[in-house]
Amino acid sequence: KLNSAITTGSILMDAVFFARDLQNEPSNNLTPRLFSNRLKEKLSSGSVTVNVLREKELRKLKMQGILSVGQGSSNPPELVKINYRPRFGKRQKPVSVVLVGKGIMFDSGGISIKPSEHMWEMKADMSGAAVAAAVIHAASRAKLKINITCILPTAENMPSGTSYKPGDIIIAASGKSIEVDDTDAEGRIILADALDYASKMKPDMIIDLATLTGACVVALGDFVAGLFTKDDKLSELLTNSSRVTEEKLWRLPMWDSYHRLNKSELADVKNYGGKWGGAISAAKFLENFVDKKIPWAHLDIAGPATPNDSTEYTKKYMTGFGVRLLFDFLSRMDNK
Repeated sequence: KLNSAITTGSILMDAVFFARDLQNEPSNNLTPRLFSNRLKEKLSSGSVTVNVLREKELRKLKMQGILSVGQGSSNPPELVKINYRPRFGKRQKPVSVVLVGKGIMFDSGGISIKPSEHMWEMKADMSGAAVAAAVIHAASRAKLKINITCILPTAENMPSGTSYKPGDIIIAASGKSIEVDDTDAEGRIILADALDYASKMKPDMIIDLATLTGACVVALGDFVAGLFTKDDKLSELLTNSSRVTEEKLWRLPMWDSYHRLNKSELADVKNYGGKWGGAISAAKFLENFVDKKIPWAHLDIAGPATPNDSTEYTKKYMTGFGVRLLFDFLSRMDNK
């Protein structure tokens, strides 16, 4: 038992360090292309395959959300798909989970540009993608008996003459139209395409991670992630893992009355629901692009992914929040 605990602990530490290394890397050293290359180098093995969809493939799949957000940068957007497929016994029916991670490699805000103060932290706006990749790395090394897929949409949100603009209408891969009200609400736009892509895989559950809103930090502080789901069982399982790992989650409401915040007069949905209840309206936006038959949870990790005073090792650098949480969650799926 002691040896097993040491082995698992070592695997987890390596995975957390991998996520933190990605998060803390300066964005000039981690463009979408450099990110996908690093994932290929780190993760590719017998049980893990890494595939990258680039501009041609994204256009073929009609992923105008990812393409629009990334079109202002000289570094083209990509979508990284990572599959972990362990060997199973003939009678085993594996659980399948898709992790979707927001991968904005740098977020200037685009045309709706951010204030310069603390903008450097936006090199870590790809924390969701970093954590998801690190989780699949830990799961493969621990040989968890569960099928895991990571869908990681990556782009740089930059202001230029080719940037997407407020007032634009984007047709997402699902066919739904999005009115762009604020180009700094870009993460939900790339996740719209990624969540639709994940839903078409028909997994047993989908969990997305994203440094999505400052509003969640206002609501919960900088050391707690927001949990958004309509599935009580999924909420219970994630909350239990939160208690065990001390990576704190708090569930926020997902009532359908919040849909009105994202109402558009010109499109199916608007990408910014306003100041009040901003973390909730962002989650409700995402809900439009997930198959309602599939249990889904959204984790807004904007606060605890970035430097905070919750522990000694989170004070100065991006934290790797979520790796231990989701590894514990997936380990319990394996045990079942």
